[in-house]
Amino acid sequence: MAWPNNSPTPDDLPGIPDADLAQLPVELLAILQRETEEALKRAKAAKARLDAALTVRYATRAAEERQARGKDTGTVRFDDGDFTVVADLPKRVDWDQERLGEIVERIRRSGDDPAQYVDIAIKVPERKYAAWPDNIRAVFEPARTVRTGALKVELLPQGGAA
Repeated sequence: MAWPNNSPTPDDLPGIPDADLAQLPVELLAILQRETEEALKRAKAAKARLDAALTVRYATRAAEERQARGKDTGTVRFDDGDFTVVADLPKRVDWDQERLGEIVERIRRSGDDPAQYVDIAIKVPERKYAAWPDNIRAVFEPARTVRTGALKVELLPQGGAA
């Protein structure tokens, strides 16, 4: 179905109140949903390409600046023409959970409180919880809170037409 020239486009959406958008015909909502997803994919691809180009242009200089400052990671600033380039290389640290558990036990055995040194979290994967027998689940139930995420709605045309 064709829509009038004054129909909203994805660029118009930020300026239209939710309640007004919700009143649009479902066919138009489906078109806007598809067009918005396509625009988002294009924008993500463009950003990835631009980020790659910036990395090609500045990674070596940023590494040299970091090395000159005795840094492996973090933020460095340097000039390129009339612009200041801010290059951040974040630090990502992973800890071996099994080894940490062993260290925590050693700390406990020595009489110290491991909570002074590490954050301790106990997690129960939902798939494991669902597989437990009822008597085990009943023990854990008071410690369990279920929250929901955001509702996601997808509009699909009936009869296979996309």
